[in-house]
Amino acid sequence: MISHGVHHVSINVDDLDAGRRFYVDSLGLAEIDRPELNVGGVWLQAGSQQIHLIELPPPPALGQHFSLLVDDLDTALAALADRNVEIDRMGGIAGVCRQAFLSDPAGNLIELTEPV
Repeated sequence: MISHGVHHVSINVDDLDAGRRFYVDSLGLAEIDRPELNVGGVWLQAGSQQIHLIELPPPPALGQHFSLLVDDLDTALAALADRNVEIDRMGGIAGVCRQAFLSDPAGNLIELTEPV
C-alpha cells in the first residue's frame, strides 16, 4: 500500500447545525457537496483534505483528536477570539511546533498546529 496522504477525517456530532456553524463560521472551512447517505452529515473542505461531520452521538473523549495546520497560530487564535471560540489549552513540542487545543460543540478535540 502506498498512501498519498489523508483524504478525510469523519467526526461524530450530536447537533449537525451547531457543528456546521462551528466548522464553517468559526473555523472557516468550506461546505462541499455531499451525496445522499443513510445518515445526516456535512462534508467540509480543509485545505486539500476533508472533514466529514456525521450526525451520530460522539464517542467518549479519550484523547482522540485531529489537527488543523495553520501558518500563524497567533493570527488564528485572534480570529477565534473574535468569534468567541475558547481555547482549552496551549502547548507545543520544542523545535517542532506550537499547538492550541479547542473543542467543537459536540466535545470533539481539535488541535491547531503551527510548525516552527
